[in-house]
Amino acid sequence: MWSIHAASEYQQREQERSMLDLARALSSAADAELDGVVATLTGMARTPALAAGDVAAFYAVARLQAATQPEWLSVILTDGNGNMLFRTTAPYGAPAVPIADPASLRQALAVRHAVVGHVARGAGGRVALPVRVPVSDAAGRLYVLTAVIRPDRLLRVIQRQVVPPGAVISVLDSSGLIVARSADHRARVGGPPSPSLTRLLHHPLPEGVGASTTLEGMDVTAAYTRLSRYGWTVAVGTPTALLRSAFLHSFAMYGMGIAGSLAACIALASLLAARMVRATRQLQSAASALGAGAAVSVPPSRIRELRTIGEALTAAARQHTAHEEERSRLLASLREALDQQEQALARAREAGRAKDEFLAVLGHELRNPLSPIVASLDLMDLRDEATTKRERAVLRRQVNHLRRLVDDLLDVSRITSGKLQLELRPVNLADIVRQAVAAFPGQQIALAAPIDVWVRGDDSRLTQVLNNLLSNAARFGGASAQVTLTTTPGHACLTVSDTGVGMSAALLEHVFDPFFQAPQQLARRTGGLGLGLAIVRRIVELHGGRVSAHSAGPGQGSRFEVELPLTQSSASPADSAPHAPMPAQRVLLVDDNEDAAVTSAALLRQIGHDVHVAHSAAEALALGRRHPPAVAILDIGLPDMDGYALAAALREEAGAAPLRLVALTGYGQKADVERARAAGFDVHLTKPASADDLRRALAPAG
Repeated sequence: MWSIHAASEYQQREQERSMLDLARALSSAADAELDGVVATLTGMARTPALAAGDVAAFYAVARLQAATQPEWLSVILTDGNGNMLFRTTAPYGAPAVPIADPASLRQALAVRHAVVGHVARGAGGRVALPVRVPVSDAAGRLYVLTAVIRPDRLLRVIQRQVVPPGAVISVLDSSGLIVARSADHRARVGGPPSPSLTRLLHHPLPEGVGASTTLEGMDVTAAYTRLSRYGWTVAVGTPTALLRSAFLHSFAMYGMGIAGSLAACIALASLLAARMVRATRQLQSAASALGAGAAVSVPPSRIRELRTIGEALTAAARQHTAHEEERSRLLASLREALDQQEQALARAREAGRAKDEFLAVLGHELRNPLSPIVASLDLMDLRDEATTKRERAVLRRQVNHLRRLVDDLLDVSRITSGKLQLELRPVNLADIVRQAVAAFPGQQIALAAPIDVWVRGDDSRLTQVLNNLLSNAARFGGASAQVTLTTTPGHACLTVSDTGVGMSAALLEHVFDPFFQAPQQLARRTGGLGLGLAIVRRIVELHGGRVSAHSAGPGQGSRFEVELPLTQSSASPADSAPHAPMPAQRVLLVDDNEDAAVTSAALLRQIGHDVHVAHSAAEALALGRRHPPAVAILDIGLPDMDGYALAAALREEAGAAPLRLVALTGYGQKADVERARAAGFDVHLTKPASADDLRRALAPAG
């Protein structure tokens, strides 16, 4: 009886829940229809005509838009004081008519967001309701854009629903008038619901179920919800007789099933009980013998499960000794496997350490020859010889490409080992984008970005993200690219698109994998190591964002989208005015690479400094005693003494005299920078250092 009672209550709750779910779904669908009207009005408000305040030109746009919407009767534009500027059902400049439903117009002007007015029947007998959206032009003038729509749009939403026979669905506006009704819609629209439904809707809860009577006099169980964003109510009424009939039928079937099941179970249990008790006692005796290590004897049984247990007990007795022996062998094998695992882990750690050391040396050895090349290019740029301008541009592009390859190779190692770290702070992503685009050479880039878009990030790594995307566009996207920065609620959206070679669906699945590249010709005109996009994805993920790639297919261009969480703008003070020109200083430059030392010294002399060059630590100390420097630029890997020890010796020689120490080395990992700071260096520069890098390094601390 308790089960039947619980089932009846459960079925009643399910019926009510099903009706409420239908009411909620209809409420969401009605909101979606209204949202579509609001979205259309909002899109109309973004036209250049309204932004410029040209009402006459906007009238033509509104008239065309109204003609494309079959449920729209007209579009009305009013100013911030509620005065009608035009309506599309009359020529522009026609005399204004009184505003229908002025209360919703005042509400829209007061709350400054979309408002849906009351349903009403016009002078011509047509029933409509206004949807109002406050908008403003570029000068800040406030308007209200109104679409007058027929309720037929919402009636179609109701008619698409699958409901029980005789059910009645009503959609009511915020004043309680019928906007759409599944039964007798034409006669009931714009009027009030039945008195019993009105009383039910006066309940303070936003949702509920109760008894009601339709306008046709039929008794129904009504479910309602007032959760609409626009203050509307959706009520679903199902005939009470239909619900009661379904309940009684289910109740009878369930009761009969329970009674039959109980009778069968009692009979079967009585039959099997005696057989099972006897066999179970025999199994109990056999299990006791197995535990004592004695011989196991189990009589046969007609019950299959008990017979299987008896056979298992007999087999268990035979296998007991074998299992003990196997256990000893397994323990020995486990100890051996653990020893091998420890050895493998030790070899893996050693291999990882060797790989890190190799990459550090590789970066150092690749950057060392780049240093004199970059310094020579900077010297040639300072001399600005017109005859070598083209050659300098070629060399500069290739050096930058080689430097990016080295940086990508080292960065992907940090990513795979989990050593890539960020210095997060509020940064203006719009400034980073503008600076990166302005500094990117040899490509036409169209930029669209707002003034400020604040995210929490590492500005140098975000610059690296954009540089890698632009480099990818330069290699595969043709001569031009488009960079767009926009915002959505909670996120900044950075898009880099091009019209180049595009990507297939198979390529899109692997485009962010390390070392993955699209099939190329033997000449490898596009170059690269296949690391740039993998680094982009990891940096974006460390910022809490995501990156995705899109393409319509080969030959149809590519689009990369980066999303980053927005943050509050930085409260730090604005940058100070530019520093005065830096005075000439005496510089001690120490580097065992003679080409790098000679070119860097020539570059510093061209800038205006007095430079003394040494190729070993001993020579540097001797020069420092004869010509005490104001700034010492030291290579770390010297033949007779490392740069850290030389820095300490120069500090000691200088005594109380000020000495600025700059580390210029091919080792550029985070641990190298921290070690240089700990050794007393004021600045750490990674080879190759440009003229601007040297200027900043020699500038006194601010």
